[in-house]
Amino acid sequence: MKKIGEFIYPWGNGHYSRMMRLNDILQEKLGNELETHYFSKGEIYERLLKKFPSQKDKIHEVLMPTPIDGKFGPSVGLSMLNVLVPVSKNQPLVSQISSYLKEERKMYDQEKFDLVINDGDMGSNVLANNRGITSIFVTNQFLPKLWKSRFYFYPSLVFVSKQIAKASKIIVADSPPPYTICEYNLNFPDELKEKVTYVGHFSNNKKIERKEQTELELLIQNSNFGYWMRTGNMSTNDGTGERYEDAFREPEMKNEKRVISHARNDSTIDRVLDKYGEKYTISEALEKKIDWIQIDKGFLSEQEKDMVLNSCKYSVINGSHTVMGEILGKYAKPIIGIPIYDEHTNQIQWAQEKKLGIMAKNRKQTINAIQNIKENYSKFEESTKEFSKNFDGNGAENTTNIVSEILEGKN
Repeated sequence: MKKIGEFIYPWGNGHYSRMMRLNDILQEKLGNELETHYFSKGEIYERLLKKFPSQKDKIHEVLMPTPIDGKFGPSVGLSMLNVLVPVSKNQPLVSQISSYLKEERKMYDQEKFDLVINDGDMGSNVLANNRGITSIFVTNQFLPKLWKSRFYFYPSLVFVSKQIAKASKIIVADSPPPYTICEYNLNFPDELKEKVTYVGHFSNNKKIERKEQTELELLIQNSNFGYWMRTGNMSTNDGTGERYEDAFREPEMKNEKRVISHARNDSTIDRVLDKYGEKYTISEALEKKIDWIQIDKGFLSEQEKDMVLNSCKYSVINGSHTVMGEILGKYAKPIIGIPIYDEHTNQIQWAQEKKLGIMAKNRKQTINAIQNIKENYSKFEESTKEFSKNFDGNGAENTTNIVSEILEGKN
């Protein structure tokens, strides 16, 4: 039996969702041949414990360093201050790095992995390289293009890229060029390209078992609306939500229907608003046939999400790579991107150049983007359908094949 380690970076949900889709396929095809250990911290560690309740001895908490939360995503100032001094209960970054590498080193020496898969954890790359262990690094970033306001990040990006380059194989979770959404976040040097494989997005390809329509589905059917997605960790989610609410105050939004998913399993969020600001439960709105303008839902079921994305005219997002792949590739819907990080800006910029959506950095631009898409819908629809035809959503399956080949070579 082969032993593998899955190291999941705990900042945001994209690393976790990607690795769990890969893990599902690995277990389906190679489960009897594998002993898998999982590594992360915080919310992701807790989710791993919940997902694998009978495997707690194989789930390990490692305090991987992450940025300090700010009001809108990570706080640049606090994160830089934390390099040398404690901030918000976080020990100085230099101490965190030393501590977490020591813990990972202990696990490496104890478990003797045949293969490690690192999604965002570059420290594990270094340890694998030093021990001659085959490592796969899964990513949608390498050396991101920086915008003028962030030029001071360049030295740290170069350092990170050098650590990523120590992986035996770099897996890009995106379609091959020229359909690579994260193109501006990669910029691989020529000498590294032999290590790089574009495997496709780690899409959830499981067929949805459709049940009786929910009250939300009944309420939105035959409606013309936009889908506004809040995603990411708490600060990113809140920052995205504040930008959305800012746009909703514009008079042009008075008659613009929208469904907002909050990505939080909290039913108290669920509500329906009419254009006068009156609030209803979803049940009340359906029963009274309310002419709704806004629906807030804490957490959409897979069936509800599928219907919302199939039915909406456009989707408003913050530029998350996982979400962009799903919306543009699987559902062929134009996007309006309101970025939080440079990573988001790069991906939305790419989509805008391909006529797949529009970037909006403030509320006025958001309103103009909605009007632009509605007035030129056929052009955006043509571009998104063409992109969708060339979209590769089989990243988990393709990566499993690579893992299988690596492990077979170790027999």
